[in-house]
Amino acid sequence: MLNLGQQLPRFTFCPKCGGVLKGFWDSNIPRSACVDCGYVFYENPVVGVAGIVLNGEQQILLGRRCRGQYSGYWCIPCGYVEYHEEVHEALQREFKEETNLDIEVLNPFTAQSNFHDPDRHSVGIWFWARIIDGSLSPGDDLDELDYFDLDDLPDLAFPTDRKVLEMLHKYVATEIIRWKASP
Repeated sequence: MLNLGQQLPRFTFCPKCGGVLKGFWDSNIPRSACVDCGYVFYENPVVGVAGIVLNGEQQILLGRRCRGQYSGYWCIPCGYVEYHEEVHEALQREFKEETNLDIEVLNPFTAQSNFHDPDRHSVGIWFWARIIDGSLSPGDDLDELDYFDLDDLPDLAFPTDRKVLEMLHKYVATEIIRWKASP
């Protein structure tokens, strides 16, 4: 769990009526409530999605970020789910924006909490994905795209991507052994 310390409140005004929010503790969880209308503001995590695309050599497609504090570091192509979006559609949109590729979103590989940004707790869902169209070209927040061996990765932007890629490396190695052992 993220250690929030005495971080109360982060927001000042009520999203319902515009009144002042006052911080309080609810079962050891920091919350804010409006002093005018009583609305309790639950600061929930945002949802992110990422697409795992492997090529025929079992290499992972990564993008190098070109903006913000993670500029120059690599990540699995990813982005946030907009309020009105379904998660699969969000991944298709984000993947297209960042790679110029159209993908088919397959099964989830894993879901993880991301605590690397102290201003934003997010929950990420990493999906298996398959390229169905397009030509590889970086866009949006990325300036380079490349495939990497799972045991020889570049410097990664996000600690959770490192965790996911370690899980993926173990999974792929297990599947290759299982495949070779099959009659």
